[in-house]
Amino acid sequence: MTHSEKEKQKLVNRMRRIRGQIDAIQRVLEEDGSCLAILQQATACRGALDGFIAEVVEDHIREHVIDPERRGSPQSEAAEELIEIMHSYLT
Repeated sequence: MTHSEKEKQKLVNRMRRIRGQIDAIQRVLEEDGSCLAILQQATACRGALDGFIAEVVEDHIREHVIDPERRGSPQSEAAEELIEIMHSYLT
């Protein structure tokens, strides 16, 4: 998990926004909203959750996979490339 309070708070805030989006989906369902409204809300929520996952994975790679003393090494560059690929897939 994150190793700084600032990063942790950023993730907590992101999760609160996602929870708000899920609550909005529930309200639309309870109010018999249109399928389009439900799908729009669900798609937005999925995008937000994908972004959250990308942040957690990136933090894990940076904190537990990349050796800070070997920045710039082929392994470190490969890990950075993995982060870029992951971001392009999830976000």
